[in-house]
Amino acid sequence: MVSVNKWALNTIALPWTLLWIQMLIAVILLKVTQYSGLLKMPQIQSEVAKALIPLIAINVLGLGVNTLCLVYVDTSFYQIARGLVLPFTVFFAFALLGQPSSKLVLASCFTVFCGFYTGVTSEINVSHLGIFFGVVSSITTSLHAIVIKKSLGAVNNSTLDLVYYNNVLSLIAVTPLIVLTGESAEVSYRLSTDGFAAFHTFLFAGFITGIFGFLVNLASFLQISKTSPTTHMIAGAVRGVIQTLLGYFAFNDIITAGRLLGIFLILFGGALYTWAKDKEMSAKAQEPTYIPMTQQDVDGEDEESDAHKA
Repeated sequence: MVSVNKWALNTIALPWTLLWIQMLIAVILLKVTQYSGLLKMPQIQSEVAKALIPLIAINVLGLGVNTLCLVYVDTSFYQIARGLVLPFTVFFAFALLGQPSSKLVLASCFTVFCGFYTGVTSEINVSHLGIFFGVVSSITTSLHAIVIKKSLGAVNNSTLDLVYYNNVLSLIAVTPLIVLTGESAEVSYRLSTDGFAAFHTFLFAGFITGIFGFLVNLASFLQISKTSPTTHMIAGAVRGVIQTLLGYFAFNDIITAGRLLGIFLILFGGALYTWAKDKEMSAKAQEPTYIPMTQQDVDGEDEESDAHKA
């Protein structure tokens, strides 16, 4: 996904248009499954849509800064720029959900931060704007999982309904941004000067990423509904770092020693977090369960004692 998006943006830098194409394909795929009888989509209701405004805002902002970050940095640096997903997610899980973290989890967050710091400070020609978009992307990605968890109640805990609302409303929200950012004028200019041929690669990449993005989006919603937001986020972060290494072979990016160390520390921090959470879950599973006695239990024991005495 990251590599194909970068490929598309290298041909024509139209990030919001690319997002719009991907969302349009996702909505079309959802409609196809509805008309074929495979899935049943909900009717859009204004009250539900209003309740989902925070989710749509975070989703559109997150996707936007993700893509903008990719415009300004190369593929191998992309995940370093977005490397603070885990620390922000643990922070927001505590601040918004009241979920405390163990010392080992905090150590994993510190390791990830060291990876981000090492990767950023070791680069000379890196785009500061790209780093800014990467940090904002980390924040929105962290909040996105938490907001999804909270938004499920608005659609009666139906993951499929939430996916449908999310894609349709996000598509509507992105449409005016294409005009406001001047991308619609750029599209018109390119069509008038270079013709439709200038968009062949861009549209093909948008089509491919739209299909796979839809599948990943559906899987992400399902994962978040069944697991904790932090577990989802670290899975996405580690997957992204691996994608960075794949992007190196596709775009021949120069990976410096500092960049490589940063990627390693982010991966190591993610692995440390996974190990820490596994230890916590195992410890909870081994804890004895104490069932408090009720007055009925006490009365029952008294009756049995009286019967034995008799």
